[in-house]
Amino acid sequence: MTTPLTPAFLVLQDGTVFKGNAIGKIGTTTGEICFNTGMTGYQEIFTDPSYYGQILVMTSDHIGNYGIKDDEVESDRIMIAGLVCKKYSHNYSRAMGDRSLDDYFTENQVVGISDIDTRQLVRHIRETGAKNAIISSETDDIEDLLSQLGAVPDMSGLELASVVSTDAYFESGPADAQHRVALLDFGTKKNIMRCLEERGCHLGVFPAKTQASEILAWNPDGIMISNGPGDPASMHYAIDCITELLKSGIPTFGICLGHQLLSLASGLKTYKMHHGHRGCNHPVKNLVSGRSEITSQNHGFAVQYDEAMAETVQLTHINLNDNTVEGIARKDIPAFSVQHHPEASPGPHDSWYLFDQFVESITEHKK
Repeated sequence: MTTPLTPAFLVLQDGTVFKGNAIGKIGTTTGEICFNTGMTGYQEIFTDPSYYGQILVMTSDHIGNYGIKDDEVESDRIMIAGLVCKKYSHNYSRAMGDRSLDDYFTENQVVGISDIDTRQLVRHIRETGAKNAIISSETDDIEDLLSQLGAVPDMSGLELASVVSTDAYFESGPADAQHRVALLDFGTKKNIMRCLEERGCHLGVFPAKTQASEILAWNPDGIMISNGPGDPASMHYAIDCITELLKSGIPTFGICLGHQLLSLASGLKTYKMHHGHRGCNHPVKNLVSGRSEITSQNHGFAVQYDEAMAETVQLTHINLNDNTVEGIARKDIPAFSVQHHPEASPGPHDSWYLFDQFVESITEHKK
C-alpha cells in the first residue's frame, strides 16, 4: 500500500512559490537557500556543520537512492535546516546501507520538500542571488509563511560557528603521535581530523571561543583553523584569537571559514557572495605550482585580495570559474589557507597534498 503524500510549499523571500511533497518531518523550517552541484555524497553534505542555518537544494535528480551508512558522517547530526530535491527515494538499494534517508531525516527532525523543478529553482537563485526561504508541510497559507520568513535574520552579520563548535576541549589521535596540532573548532568536519591523524598528528580540539593564551599553553607544533558556518566578519573573538596565534610563528593552516578568518587576521576583507560555491566539481588553479585541481567547496562568503598587501600576503589559488580567491599564504610566517576543502568528503582528492604541506611546515619549524 502506498503512503499518501503530504503537500508542502517552498516560499522564497522574493515571493516565489514552489509546491511539492513533504519529506522527513511534517513541519516548518527556515534558512538561507543555497544549492550543491555534487552528484553524490549527500550524507556527508547534510552533516557538514558549514551548512548550519541553510536550506539546501540538491541538483542531482535522485536523493536517498543509496540510503545511509552510519559511519559516513562529518558531524554527530544533520546540520542543514531543510532539504529541497527533485526525486526523493524512500527506499534504497545499497547492500551496505544501514537505513533509509527518510528514517534518518525523521530521526533528526528534518523538514524537506521534493518533486519540484530544481532546475528552475537553481536558475532563479543564480540569477537573483542567495536569499532566505521557508519550507512548510503544515500550512498552505502563503501570506502567513511570508510573514514568518520576514522574521528570519539575514546570513550577513550572523555568527553561527559557536553554535556548532564543540562545547568542551577534547583530544583525538594517538597520544604518541609525532606532532601536536591545536584544532580551532568552528564547525570542523570529521575528515579534517582524520586527514591530520593519518599524517602523524595528535589533536587538541578547542571550542570556538577559546583564548589564544589557552591554546598556546597546550604547546602545539601546529595550528589548524577549521571550516564552519556564518559570516566570518562577525567573528571578532576568533579574529582577535587568530591574530595573537599568528604572532607566535607556529605553522598554521586554515580551511574554508578558517581561510576567511586567517585572511581577516592578516588584514584582508571578506564579502557576501551572490550565491556562493557548493559542490565537489569546482576547478581551482594553484598559482604556485601552475597545476589545476578539481575541488570540493561549500561557502557563501569569500576573501577580497588586496594588492597593497602583496608584501606580506601571497595569493596562491584562484577559482577558474569566477577568479575568486581560493588560497593565500603569509610571506612573513608559516601560515596558509584555502577556501576549498582539501579533506574532500565528499569530493576528489586533488588537494590532499595541502595536509602534507602543513605537516612538512610543522616538521621544518620544529628543526
